[in-house]
Amino acid sequence: MGHSGNGQVIVMMTVAVAVALLVLPLILPPLPPPPPLFMLIPVFLILLLASLAFMPQKAIDASSTFPK
Repeated sequence: MGHSGNGQVIVMMTVAVAVALLVLPLILPPLPPPPPLFMLIPVFLILLLASLAFMPQKAIDASSTFPK
């Protein structure tokens, strides 16, 4: 068999998701906008990722060590 079967499954799943994303908005009714609190979630995620990106490497190493 090998790994070619796994690749075909992944391609088929990707195609199925793409087709669903194209067809479902045409079938489903429009949704109301989310509450304003939910709109802040991406902002907090970006702030968290930016703070992790600019954190000094020593602080990251110190936080990832466990006492023995």
